Amino acid sequence: MSIADNIKSLKKETGPGVTLLAVSKTKPAADLQEAYDAGQRLFGENTVQEMVEKYEQLPKDIQWHLIGHLQTNKVKYIAPFVSMIQSVDSLKLLHEINKHAEKAGRVIDCLLQIYIADEETKYGLGFDEAIELLRSEEFATFNNVHIRGLMGIATNTDNEKQIRDEYYELKTFFDGIKQSYFRKIDTFDTLSMGMSSDYKLAIEQGSNMVRVGSTIFGNRVIKHWKNN
Repeated sequence: MSIADNIKSLKKETGPGVTLLAVSKTKPAADLQEAYDAGQRLFGENTVQEMVEKYEQLPKDIQWHLIGHLQTNKVKYIAPFVSMIQSVDSLKLLHEINKHAEKAGRVIDCLLQIYIADEETKYGLGFDEAIELLRSEEFATFNNVHIRGLMGIATNTDNEKQIRDEYYELKTFFDGIKQSYFRKIDTFDTLSMGMSSDYKLAIEQGSNMVRVGSTIFGNRVIKHWKNN
């Protein structure tokens, strides 16, 4: 099936309550343009360099989401245009995003990335660390970042029960955080869980944004993009 057909099929399958983020890392701009022509506007990239290059080549109404680990010294390159940073995993990084958002005259939407996987290679805040961040005096001074919700990556495993449990735990935490810290804020509304391999399980557990790459574009091809 074509990229357009894949998007149409996915949107029909996931339903109106779930936002589809097309993960376009390593894909050529032509593939993104095909997805754009099919109506897709949200694209997720893992690295700053690749996002900046594609931003310059593609239509300017695309909403770019940074979903990979973000180094503080790279924030300045995407602050003028990024729609959402999903991988906020420290107060230090949030401070840097706020600083560069202010310089750009913007408020940047962010998700706190929560560590839920049974894998040491994954990034993210522990549950206690996320609460500590939200309670910190410094966080209260950030006027140019807007916490929209949480993001999590499940363990890379064939064990569906483990994946389901990890997503259930994150959804439960999301509900608790919303009630405790964002009860009067309608825009704490995004729970980004699920990728091509497990988005159905994620939606079943309450995800309202899925990050799907290979199901849209086909299997990933490693290209010349440099590391973040």
